[in-house]
Amino acid sequence: METNKMSLYKLLRTYFIISIGLFIYVFAWKAFLIPNGIVGGGATGLATVIYYLSGKLIPVQYGFFAINVVLVIIGFKVLGRSFGAKTIYGIAFTFSMLAALPEPEIITKSFIESDKLLCAIIGGIVSGAGIAISFTQGGSAGGTDIIAWIVNKYRDVTPGKIFLYSDLFIIGSSFFINWDFRTVVYGYVVMGVFSYSVDILLSGTKQSVQIFILSDKYDEIATKINQDLHRGVTALHATGWYSKEERRVLMIMARKYELSTLYQIIKSVDNEAFISVANVMGVFGKGFDPLKTKKKITKV
Repeated sequence: METNKMSLYKLLRTYFIISIGLFIYVFAWKAFLIPNGIVGGGATGLATVIYYLSGKLIPVQYGFFAINVVLVIIGFKVLGRSFGAKTIYGIAFTFSMLAALPEPEIITKSFIESDKLLCAIIGGIVSGAGIAISFTQGGSAGGTDIIAWIVNKYRDVTPGKIFLYSDLFIIGSSFFINWDFRTVVYGYVVMGVFSYSVDILLSGTKQSVQIFILSDKYDEIATKINQDLHRGVTALHATGWYSKEERRVLMIMARKYELSTLYQIIKSVDNEAFISVANVMGVFGKGFDPLKTKKKITKV
């Protein structure tokens, strides 16, 4: 029963964080990009192009929904039932927010025509932060993500390249909104800042540390770390060179954001424990990043 409650709590927490991330993403579009006629990448960017080319007759949310419905249908036919519930939820939530969230006039009226570049930079940072938050929980707003999955099934092309080519096409098409190359330039500024913002936030959540703990209560600390943090612990045999005593040293690999919880666990057991923490370049394996290698070319 307790396990079911924990699973439900984790599921609700995951969807709550995805919702927060996508809300921030939509807010950036509503506050900085759409009102200024700036087009970023993805389905939202293409929907913005349609919105302006239609003379504002087709709202962004409907264009976004129609694009994703078509992509989802194609995706189901090509990929089968490999779509996750999080992707479907992300599309539905983003559509709902685009429809329900009003334009924050207190922000839009604060910027004038000459502030477009500033809006592009802020919009890229904020939307990138929102998507990064969603990505940490496996969330997605659909769009070019689905295209990447479809293309990747038949061609050995990385998703990153597919995102880049798709966004270059979408942002390039924004030239036809007002036949002004500056619109395209603003769009590419959004794309660059957005990508950088996503990379910075995601790399921050993936940074790993190696911790060594010396304590007479090593068994209690190890057990508590297993139970509360759900991280593996390795007990290494060591000898104190001065005392010549046999001791155990605990070694833990964890994410950087888990450090505060780890410190609390150690302190609650042994306030005088000796702790050494070091950043590591990468950790691969269960619970961390998968080890990816390039395909070997077999010579005939």
